[in-house]
Parts: sequence; C-alpha cells; structure tokens
Amino acid sequence: MTLGLIIAGGRSQRFGAEKAVATLGGISLLERSRRLLMDSCREVAVNAPLGSAAAALAEALGAPVVPDAEDGPRGPLSGVLAGLIWAYGQGEELLLTAPCDAPLLPRDLGPRLLAALGPEAAAVARSPDGVQPLCAVWRTSMIEAIEWALAEGEHPPVRQVLASACAVEAAFDDAGAFLNINTAQDLIEAARRMEAEPPAARA
Repeated sequence: MTLGLIIAGGRSQRFGAEKAVATLGGISLLERSRRLLMDSCREVAVNAPLGSAAAALAEALGAPVVPDAEDGPRGPLSGVLAGLIWAYGQGEELLLTAPCDAPLLPRDLGPRLLAALGPEAAAVARSPDGVQPLCAVWRTSMIEAIEWALAEGEHPPVRQVLASACAVEAAFDDAGAFLNINTAQDLIEAARRMEAEPPAARA
C-alpha cells in the first residue's frame, strides 16, 4: 500500500498567511491536496510545524501531523524525510507527496507516478515548465540518502536529490495544472481556471 504526505510547512511569506488554510471554492488548499492523495493512498499525513494553522486543520480532518525534525534544516526536503520516516514506521515502502499550494493538480497524478516508478527509488512529475519536485513518489530506501544530503545543516534543492537518485519522470502535458499559489493573485488565477473547467473536472 502507499501512504501520502502533503507538504505544508512553508513560511508563506509572499502570501501573507498560511497558504494551507486558504480556501478555493469553499475548500481549503490543504483539504484539496488531501482529497487528491486519498484516491491513491490508504492514509495521508500532513507535514507542518506543530502549533501551526495547517497542523490544526490537519488534526480537524483526522490526518496525522508529521513535523520536521527539530534539529534539522527547514525546508521541503526535510518534510519529505519526516514523511519517509513516518511511512517506514507504518511498515510501508512508498510515499506519495504533493504540495499543499497546488490546487489544480491532475486527478491522475498518483496513479501515473506509481505506474512510472518501476524498480527506481523515486518517480517525479514533469510538466512543460520542468520537473515538479514535490509531486513525486519515493521509496523509503531513500531515507539514508536524504539524511546524508541534509547532514551538513544545509537544505539542498529537492530536485537535486531526485536527480542524484536517477528518479524516473512522468510527463504531464498541462503546465497550468501545476500552478503554485504564492500570492493572493495566484489564488484568483486558480479560481478563474477552475471556473473555466467542465464541472466534471473540478475537485
């Protein structure tokens, strides 16, 4: 079975508030990401700091909260590592990750990444805009490599670690599906795109 992890530990400095709890179409960005991953995973946890609004929302939704290690560098790779350690502790080999701030992700993201994985250590989505490093599936065998990558107290790019692991790529044609919400204007753009979709395509 596969476990899922929503990366929701970002500082949201440009957005001005925690993006995870912002709403789109009356549904929080965090819950949208959780619904997407639940289609492919038996359980979905949330990577967020304890005491944050994202952690409180996760608990309200009945999702486990998996914070970064207290003594490690802050960043999304630390979140992935925390999720992999959680998955390993649950006796599972695979962890499917997604960011909390990409509400238009393809509904078939999980199935296509899992189908692409094969024997490799990880699989990652690639759109016309490039690799989407937090839209990935990871084997728990990646734990040691990520620990080594973070050992110097710095936070290397997630895409760098995926490249070092020779992650297989799954191609997605729609760059707009990976729209990242960094500002209030991005949220307005996401709402506009949702309204332009056929009703059956909306989450």
